[in-house]
Amino acid sequence: MMIQGLIRRRFWPKPSSSPFQPLNGYRTQSPIPILGPDLPDIWDSRNASPLLLHRRRPSPATDVAGDSVAKVIDGKSIAEGLRSEIAEEVRKMRHSTGNVPGLAVIMVGKRRDSQSYVRFKTMACHEVGINSHLVQLPEDCVDDEVVCVVSKFNSDPSVHGILVQLPLPQCELSFLSYKQHMMEEKILSAISLEKDVDGFHPMNMGNLALMGREPLFIPCAAMACIELLLRSDVEIMGKRAVVIGRSKVVGLPTSLLLQRHHATVSIVHALTKNPEEITREADIVVSAAGVTNLVHSNWLKPRAVVIDVGTNPIEDPSCEYGYRLTGDVCYEEVLEVASAITPVPGGVGPVTIAMLLSNTLDSAKRAYGFN
Repeated sequence: MMIQGLIRRRFWPKPSSSPFQPLNGYRTQSPIPILGPDLPDIWDSRNASPLLLHRRRPSPATDVAGDSVAKVIDGKSIAEGLRSEIAEEVRKMRHSTGNVPGLAVIMVGKRRDSQSYVRFKTMACHEVGINSHLVQLPEDCVDDEVVCVVSKFNSDPSVHGILVQLPLPQCELSFLSYKQHMMEEKILSAISLEKDVDGFHPMNMGNLALMGREPLFIPCAAMACIELLLRSDVEIMGKRAVVIGRSKVVGLPTSLLLQRHHATVSIVHALTKNPEEITREADIVVSAAGVTNLVHSNWLKPRAVVIDVGTNPIEDPSCEYGYRLTGDVCYEEVLEVASAITPVPGGVGPVTIAMLLSNTLDSAKRAYGFN
């Protein structure tokens, strides 16, 4: 594949007694690109099952019984290594071209979890040397105001990535939900394809859905989920995967990316009947419903791998900002059943931000012809 970028040049952790030790070191390049191996969909008529070529060795996480307590997939350590690599690339770009990548973030309203994300993204940009621009708009602004800001950044050559923090403020009346959906689509479609580092442009999402095509950018949270699985040596090909939630931000692109890696994917959503029964069939569970403590241990088969994307704010006066973040999964309960799990915070979130930085770096490389 021709995909460029730091994240695609993956480094694997050093061998250890447990494949789910915190990942602090890096070694040789992974043979598996982020979009997955491009294999033909050939069926063996003798047993009516997919003929899977070039299978990897069995994954300790999904195929081998072991300790009763799940191993923690340390997203902080993975993200730290990624940011270090990105910072080095940015330094090389500055030295060679005199320029650095630029990222523009547009936030509408004051949703607390969105404020946390934006704060972390800005801090990460500063750490690796990427220029960041933040525009905050009131909750009651109209879509044309947001599009106007997007247009200004589209024409700014120092900005290489534009993202509108989602979700946008919720409409209080249910009959306005369609209008809100159209507002989001109008805003996201206004972002230049070459600067769509969140990967939500219809062209990027369409190319992600079509095998054999390569989007300019892959949605960051979906890419983070796959990156965590691959770096933890979890086999995806041929496995059953369930994605809980179907949002354009996480659920939909994650399900598409898992299919790119030849998993058998089911999507569970709010209208699914008996969701726990479907989820119990999965070797890999990715929960992105945004519902605190939705996934209990009885939703999981023994030794399943759990990626918890949920970041739900819970009131907590003892915390710095008056709240703490929890996931979709009953963490302590699921530790006794799963083989591996991502914590919240410290799991998917830091790697998602690293993917955003990587996408922004890739965009700047294309703009400056820097390789």
